[in-house]
Amino acid sequence: MSFAVLGPGGVGGLLAALLSRGGDRVVVLHDSAPREIRVESKRFGDFTAEVHTAPSLAEPVDAVLVTVKATHLDDAVDRVPAAALGDALVIPLLNGIEHVELLRSVYPASSVVPATIRIETTKVAPGVIHHTSPFAVVDIGPRGEPVGAHLRATGLDVRIKDDENAMLWDKLAVLAPMALLTTHERANIGEVRARRREDLEALVREFASVAAAEGVAIDPVANLAFIEKAPGAMETSMQRDQAAGRQSGQYVRLITSRSI
Repeated sequence: MSFAVLGPGGVGGLLAALLSRGGDRVVVLHDSAPREIRVESKRFGDFTAEVHTAPSLAEPVDAVLVTVKATHLDDAVDRVPAAALGDALVIPLLNGIEHVELLRSVYPASSVVPATIRIETTKVAPGVIHHTSPFAVVDIGPRGEPVGAHLRATGLDVRIKDDENAMLWDKLAVLAPMALLTTHERANIGEVRARRREDLEALVREFASVAAAEGVAIDPVANLAFIEKAPGAMETSMQRDQAAGRQSGQYVRLITSRSI
């Protein structure tokens, strides 16, 4: 298959490199992205993969993987003009819920197939990606099964999900408590588990409650168990963004305004 990757950060860079190593054609949509991506990973090994680059989509592809932060999505979609999309699927791997509606207002709704990824990976330098989590799980809606097969062939754990709303909430309800508290504490998840245990459990229950109000059943016990199994040194991308002075999402403003 042929892929375009919109947002060659930690997640996008890793996916681009894995797909290219597996034999797929990959074009990274960026003004100055390097043509080689170096991956350092205990799970996938250390390797370098070549990719194509372009400032915007100008050739047919089978799928566009959207891996930018939600705060940059409005500007980023200009790199994928609707007229150039053709029959390609748009696969957003963003955190949260609202980005799906935005993308379906720009592209044909049937072309947008939501997905989520559970992974810890960081771009430490241009073209250099560190993957540090033992887990690397992609959930994707049923219309994305051909893309899922190619992702699975790279070594990722891929699950096909029938309910896209439940899939998005399932990721958000476990990630948001971790992101909020690691950012607020400026500490990894191991320190948060030790110092902010009561707040962590309360947030897990709160997000499950909000999901229930939206018609999605979330098991807070299972989510807390997932957080318990996360490596103690694990950090979240929101935490790293704050430390680097980069723009973060709304959750960090929410938690600091309430001083939880």
